[in-house]
Amino acid sequence: MKKYILYLVFFVTTNFTLFAQNNQAQDSTTTQNLDEVLVKAVRVKPNAPITHSNVSKKDIQKRNLGQDIPILLNYLPSVVSSSDAGAGIGYTYLRVRGTDATRVNVTINGIPYNDAESQGTFWVNLGDFASSVESLQLQRGVGTSTNGSGAFGASLNILTDAISEHSGGEIANSFGSFGTRKHSIKFTTGLVNEHFEFAGRLSKIYSDGYVDRAFTDLKSYYLQGNYVDDNTLVKAITFGGKEKTYQSWYGLSKEQMEQDRTQNPYTYDNETDNYWQDHYQLHWNETLNSNWSTNLGLNYTRGKGFFEQFKDDRDAADYNNLINDGSDVIVRRWLDNHFYVLNANTTYQKNGLEIISGISYSDYTNDHYGELIWANDLVSETSIRDRYYLSISDKSDFSIFSKATFRMSNTVQAFLDLQTRFVNYTTTGLTSNRAPIDVDEDFNFFNPKFGLTYTLNANNSIYASYARANKEPNRNDFESNATDVKHETLNDFELGWRHQSKGFSLNANLYYMQYDNQLVLTGALDNVGEYLRENVDSSYRLGLELDASIVLTEQLTLNSNLSLSKNKIQDLTINRDGGIQNLGDTTIAFSPDVVATNALEYAPNNKFRAALIGKYVGEQYMSNTDTEASKLDSYFVTDLNFSYTLPVNNVFKSIVFTGMVNNLFDLEYADRGYTYLDTWSGPTATEIQGYYPQATRNFLLGMTLIF
Repeated sequence: MKKYILYLVFFVTTNFTLFAQNNQAQDSTTTQNLDEVLVKAVRVKPNAPITHSNVSKKDIQKRNLGQDIPILLNYLPSVVSSSDAGAGIGYTYLRVRGTDATRVNVTINGIPYNDAESQGTFWVNLGDFASSVESLQLQRGVGTSTNGSGAFGASLNILTDAISEHSGGEIANSFGSFGTRKHSIKFTTGLVNEHFEFAGRLSKIYSDGYVDRAFTDLKSYYLQGNYVDDNTLVKAITFGGKEKTYQSWYGLSKEQMEQDRTQNPYTYDNETDNYWQDHYQLHWNETLNSNWSTNLGLNYTRGKGFFEQFKDDRDAADYNNLINDGSDVIVRRWLDNHFYVLNANTTYQKNGLEIISGISYSDYTNDHYGELIWANDLVSETSIRDRYYLSISDKSDFSIFSKATFRMSNTVQAFLDLQTRFVNYTTTGLTSNRAPIDVDEDFNFFNPKFGLTYTLNANNSIYASYARANKEPNRNDFESNATDVKHETLNDFELGWRHQSKGFSLNANLYYMQYDNQLVLTGALDNVGEYLRENVDSSYRLGLELDASIVLTEQLTLNSNLSLSKNKIQDLTINRDGGIQNLGDTTIAFSPDVVATNALEYAPNNKFRAALIGKYVGEQYMSNTDTEASKLDSYFVTDLNFSYTLPVNNVFKSIVFTGMVNNLFDLEYADRGYTYLDTWSGPTATEIQGYYPQATRNFLLGMTLIF
């Protein structure tokens, strides 16, 4: 308790000392960008009783030098990001309030992006996507009703590039540590004949990675064609790319970290992940009159790729007897999938009442199969590329929702959101371990949400909300838990205060997230590096989040956030060492109780800015048993970011120079890992644990030519 008080005192001291002198009313005007109707059904307005953070294109551009979106969002409240290769490019991860990527619902223009089957989000397939983002909204907790896999800790909705009235473009190049380089070109025709616009981007990103041979090679594109008039907006969008990454998900033991924290246990030359993904979206928005508008969204996503791996001294039975016992093999494990989405909604607005109702339907099919591409002891009948396992999956997801915002009085605004979701998941065949899998499950969920916002005065408002969410298991849960896995239920209570005045803003909220049958990470990995999960009967996350911005002077701004939390499994019982053990209340894995950021930004004029950013993440456990051996140390990392805009007004309008020094003070730390301590206690900790070292001091420098 003492450390919570100290952190709270620190936050209050640094952010409230200038409150009195800055406490003046601030006028504000709101304008709705035409493109924002694409995400209107899944976003909330500033005064909604939903805890959220907004990130603009300008915010993204300050640090966009090729790192993935989770790294760019690392400084938002309660957010912790990480990467396999250590440099923030390739396989990167986002956790919010201690919940992993399978619980963070991600939509792009309202279209679900989470993989329907694993429920994860693979940012490696969206190389340089930040360069085509207009804005982001991160809702913490259950949030408002959204499309696709249920939000169980947060939802992130992304709006892609808006229509540009004027023609232009940019050429961006950046270089940095570990052979990192990014090259991209963007263009827009502007509005042609006042109605049509065409725009696009091509990008290539490469990095050797901080970890030895953990390279990332990304090629991506984004194209859009738009039609707009007074009442109609039609957007046709396609984006995607191809990635190749050398594997580094196995991590390092403590001994290996001490010997050489950049080493990579994989030695096979082509131990790589290879994946292609293309997205096609069509959006049609129509304003019928001053009260009614409609939105239709269609999507098709095509994904296909493989993970190549060398394995020695294999058993014939593991490969469908295509080899003889003891043979070395090289295999490719494939995913081959199709994803279709239909979103449709209507909006009614009149006299302070807004009602948005809609449906979302998606269907996902995926073939999982493995090919034997080489062996040093094949059986005589075997041909190269013979399959040794196959399973076929299909998942359909239909939801219907209606949400209303209305004024109960001059000071009280109410929010009501009702969603029903119907999910069917089937998969049959053999897993990669050649174990039979046969699942045909239906899930029917009712997810109500409601809240109130009370406006105290022009500067202050308070809100309270309740939201219920239900979530189905993913494929890995069925594989590892067979018929024992259960769906999860979350009751989320939020209480917040918002203050906005000239030179000072503050968002403060308390949350209590109570779970039934939460699927918590065990700390263990499957055979492709994905975390395994298991149900626990009862658990909760209780926290306080503070997010403040203070204009210290005309040139100096302080942005800070602080998250204090307790994340507990109640009355945990596990099967360990051949017996049942009751461990009482324990801490949920990968849930630090303190996450804090302070960013001091200096901008003497509109050409130059520099920011010194410090990120603190408290101690966390990799297991659910409070085992000291599984504890990850706390860390405090400081980054320096700067940019300078040089007006040219000749061939180019301007040239923007951007630089970043990450981990300025050269800290050696690991922010993630895995452990099997909850299953075994016999082997020593170093034999059953791994860690993911993050990069020491490194830099990125970029130049963008804007025309």
